[in-house]
Formats: sequence, C-alpha cells, structure tokens
Amino acid sequence: MIKTLNNLEKGENGVIRAFKGNSEVKKHLMEMGLVRGSDVKVERVAPLGDPIEVKIKGYSLSLRKEEAKQIEIEIK
Repeated sequence: MIKTLNNLEKGENGVIRAFKGNSEVKKHLMEMGLVRGSDVKVERVAPLGDPIEVKIKGYSLSLRKEEAKQIEIEIK
C-alpha cells in the first residue's frame, strides 16, 4: 500500500518510493538524506500534526507537514 509520509501514524514504517513536486523540493529532500529505497519510521508527531519526526539511516529528522506530503511511502 502506498501513502504519503504525512499520513503515517506514530510507529508506522515503510520504504521511500517516490517524490512529488518540483525538482527543487526533491533536491532539498534528497540533501536531507531522504532517498528512494530508504527505510523510514515515524517516531513522533506534534499535537497539531506539524512537524513530524522520522528515523532514517540511523538518525532523527524533523519534517514540516508540507514536506512530508511530497514523499510517497510503501508501507511494510
């Protein structure tokens, strides 16, 4: 099943499959270590849903909800 990262609940994990949006957004996300094929797990979600803290490649990363909407995840 494919979802965007902002729709995952705390504790859910999956694999990054694609990026939406323009090339600048994609480049920005990739510079932060978000690349296709990487495992990602939602660690925490702020009370209002923004930001989202994820674990990827052994480190924690906080993303704005708008950034997370651009990342398609295949649920494990």
